[in-house]
Amino acid sequence: MLADYLARTAPDGIRIGLAGRSQAKLEATRAALGPRAADWPIIIADADADADADADADADDAVALAELASRTRVVATTVGPYAKYGTELVAAAVAAGTDYVDLTGEVLFVRTSIDAHHDKARANGVKVVHSCGYDSIPSDLGVHVLHRKVQADGAGELTDTTLVASLSGGVSGGTIDSLRTQIDLSRGDAALRRLAASPYSLSPDRTTEPDLGRQSDVAIVDGTEIAPQVRGWKAPFVMGSYNTRIVRRSNALQNWAYGRKFKYREVMSVGDSRLSRLYAAGVAAVLGGLVLGLSVPPTRFLLDRLLPAPGQGPSEKTQRTGYFAMDIYTTTTTGARYASRVTAQGDPGYRATAVLLGESALSLVLDRDRLPDEAGVLTPATALGDVLVDRLRGPGVEISARKL
Repeated sequence: MLADYLARTAPDGIRIGLAGRSQAKLEATRAALGPRAADWPIIIADADADADADADADADDAVALAELASRTRVVATTVGPYAKYGTELVAAAVAAGTDYVDLTGEVLFVRTSIDAHHDKARANGVKVVHSCGYDSIPSDLGVHVLHRKVQADGAGELTDTTLVASLSGGVSGGTIDSLRTQIDLSRGDAALRRLAASPYSLSPDRTTEPDLGRQSDVAIVDGTEIAPQVRGWKAPFVMGSYNTRIVRRSNALQNWAYGRKFKYREVMSVGDSRLSRLYAAGVAAVLGGLVLGLSVPPTRFLLDRLLPAPGQGPSEKTQRTGYFAMDIYTTTTTGARYASRVTAQGDPGYRATAVLLGESALSLVLDRDRLPDEAGVLTPATALGDVLVDRLRGPGVEISARKL
């Protein structure tokens, strides 16, 4: 889907290569993309360097990840779970001086990437930009434009800020596998469990971050607590515990530009009827049960057979008719209320994510001179900022902010 989006929208003169394990599958993918992709080079490479070559891999013709990274200006990778298959590619990109984007939603992988590569990436002038899909561009850029609007109005800094997610789409087997992998990594390591649970697990210096008090990343919230015009109870948002950490990292990387009292959380709309509190409790129970079930061998065995497998996802109809809308509400230090909105058509984790990731990659190629002068392991807001906001508005992503 990423290749299809780039084949349809990338301007003339942009050279794009397709990388993967199988020559035959890459050739079939390229052929399906039409004449604009007819001369795209194919690169055989395997992200699992320790795996034995299987029947689907053209191992004899494969290049090392270091060579792959050195042949391009930007690597855009969709190969996850990233904790299993992503670390070596990040290292190769940083060493080669090549910018990098992905669509990970894995806290432990990003923390590992920061610790291993941030300083060298800064020294090499490389932008490593994780989470350039539905996780976490709508959250990160939504807060970014909210901050810009408040800043332009001279209305102080952001304080209590809440995103309310509304969406329609399918369940991704890849997302389930990423959750499964993170559970496996932290199961026998108390330090990793504490890190994964920390609301500031991706911050450069957790000791300087504000105290969140009673605010939780997994909470059932009355809408009127968020803003007077928000109705109904809100449920925990499945990706809130990840997106919040990206947004908090953006604030810290910009020397807490959003505010030293900035507190951020994400919830999900379940309607505004009298039953909304019951629905929200049901969502919380399902999410908690899923994590618990994947952590316990007997139920893990059953869930592994019931849940979508890696590579499985929503139908073509669901991908086409899906959508997402993220409404972010804040109160500033001057007492003013503001809101921002990010919305797009297409299944959030597939069709919409192809747009978000594709435009992120194109930003690094076409707009390098206009991007924020930052390097290292960054976030969408700190690496791409206003440039990506403008690019996304072209293909129909609404990103706006207003005073309430």
